[in-house]
This record gives sequence, C-alpha cells and structure tokens, in this order.
Amino acid sequence: MITKFGSLYAGHVDLEGIGFDATPVNDRRLSNEKLASVFPKAEAIATKMDELGFDTFWAAEHHFQHEGYECIPNLLMMYVHLAHLTKTLKFGCGFNVNPMWHPLRLAEDYATADILTKGRIIFGVARGYHTREVDTFGFPQHPNRQ
Repeated sequence: MITKFGSLYAGHVDLEGIGFDATPVNDRRLSNEKLASVFPKAEAIATKMDELGFDTFWAAEHHFQHEGYECIPNLLMMYVHLAHLTKTLKFGCGFNVNPMWHPLRLAEDYATADILTKGRIIFGVARGYHTREVDTFGFPQHPNRQ
C-alpha cells in the first residue's frame, strides 16, 4: 500500500499569452521580477503540502532559464528556507547540476542543509542537459554528449 506521497514543482512561473499565436518559447525573455515569482509560489506549495501530510517536495536546479521554466538556481538555499516554514515535509533534490559544483563544496552545502533542516534534505545530482547552463559556467559540453 502506498503510504507516502510527494510532488514535483518544476520551478516555472505563471505564464500569460502562451499558445500557438504567442511569442515562441526561445524568444521569451522574462524580467527578473517575474522569474523570482517562483519563490513565493514554492512557499505556498510547500506549506500546503506540509499541511496536507505530503512526504516530499521535489524540484531541480537549473540556471539561466529566461523563458520561465525551471527557474530555481539554488535548491539548498530555497530548501533551508522552506524547511523553516514547514514542520515535517522533506525536500528532494531532483538534482543539482553536478558540473557546476566542486565536489567538496557540494558535500559541505548538503551537510550544512542537512543540519539546518534536521535531516529533511534528500540528496540528488545529475550532469544537466541544458547547453546554456554548462557553457555559461565555462564547463566542457563533451562529457554530456557521451
């Protein structure tokens, strides 16, 4: 029997004027204010999930997503904040984009978040797939193409 429920918040902003006749996704350049709207939205979702007894709030780290999709650049900072707004909800890192993190820094940040949230962070990494993330940080793209 299923006893635990989680949900994924992709970190997208509420969009207007979308569809076939709208600005093409790759041409969309949203303001910083609009992109930052993912944080109050994450607060509302997490507090409601905690209130309803959900087990885990999942999200993924992404960078430079000016189109309005996947706009959370630092999961751990957000999760430490959300943990202080909730009582029992755990926070799963669908992934951190591994090439952007020094392994020791990633380990330290996770350990710190684990302490500050009293063990409510779930570790997760991936190599990432958005070219602009890896290129902008100056990391080689060829390991992602193997």
